Amino acid sequence: MFLHCYFVYEVILKHDMIKFLKLSFYTFLFIIPVSIFAQQIEWKTWEEVIELSKTNPRKVVVDVYTDWCGWCKKMDKKTFQQPQIAAFINENFYAIRFNAEYNGLITYQGKEYNFVKAGKKGYHELAASLTRGDLRYPTVIILDENLNVLQPLKGFQDPLSMELILTYYLGDHQHRTPWKRYTKTYNSKIFRAVPVGN
Repeated sequence: MFLHCYFVYEVILKHDMIKFLKLSFYTFLFIIPVSIFAQQIEWKTWEEVIELSKTNPRKVVVDVYTDWCGWCKKMDKKTFQQPQIAAFINENFYAIRFNAEYNGLITYQGKEYNFVKAGKKGYHELAASLTRGDLRYPTVIILDENLNVLQPLKGFQDPLSMELILTYYLGDHQHRTPWKRYTKTYNSKIFRAVPVGN
């Protein structure tokens, strides 16, 4: 009887060990590489970007959002968390996530901007300035290497639209190619030669 119980116990223990090893293997195989290779945007503060721009100027992507904005959350998840978009932004731009209802002082281009109470909530003066007074969310703002506004772009941008925007301004195409023509002739560089405009 004792030998039989010991044998059953050993079989169960070996079975559990095999299950554990399989689970460990699959965890390593599928979960670890995702966390290692998944790109995330390296969001910076205004202060960090202003300081970095003094020695290493780059264009800047500003994501103007609010905590209550559903489309902002969708764009964060579907576009900004897309690994190819994140990698492209990290390689070529500085990136700022800017809550348009931030309640603090920001000094930008030698001027101080602060929160303005309006109704139950309010808005940040810098958000109003960057969006040219049109506080709709989300808004993506592209700044040049001197931190001047090139263009505020209103509304949700999917990954292909974001790629178009980023490459258009990164390559300074706004100086020589109308947007409509650029979108019709552009082939995706991030998403492997997917024609964008038709």
